Amino acid sequence: MSGTWDAIATTLVAERGDALNRYAYLLTGSADDAADLVQEALVRTFGRPRMSLTLPRAEAYVRRAILNLVIDRSRRDGRWRDVRHLVAEPDRADAPDRAVDDRIDVAARVRALSPRQAACVVLRYYDDLPVEQIARTLGISSGAVKRYLSDALRSLSAQFDAADGGTPTGGDHVRS
Repeated sequence: MSGTWDAIATTLVAERGDALNRYAYLLTGSADDAADLVQEALVRTFGRPRMSLTLPRAEAYVRRAILNLVIDRSRRDGRWRDVRHLVAEPDRADAPDRAVDDRIDVAARVRALSPRQAACVVLRYYDDLPVEQIARTLGISSGAVKRYLSDALRSLSAQFDAADGGTPTGGDHVRS
């Protein structure tokens, strides 16, 4: 599909808006933050007219803008992340079934990873991209992607082991 940039924007939001929101939600963990990210990415992509833009290309631009916004936001918030546990109060009281909830909430565990690790995991296992495509998307080497995936999977495995009471899950033999 090829047309004017405003028609492409309208079609993208109508047809792929929900998918873009889900993608942003996986990276942020908040529906409100995800909606804000998608909106900002759309403004950045369609804020000025772009010629010869197709629907798949426009979606790729918006997805990349979302990813860049998440990484930029994490850089800004990095300092706060290091100290917020010192001043923040828990959002809720711990319940007996909290361990079960923690094991099930994979998305929260992915968001606890570093931004690059989370981006690699989401692109690999949500977008189902090969390592080489992830490297091109993030502008890093294939080796770096493999390392981020390896570190992320090791971290996730350790988190699940801890949630299971220390029982090994065999996460040391994960293929990337």
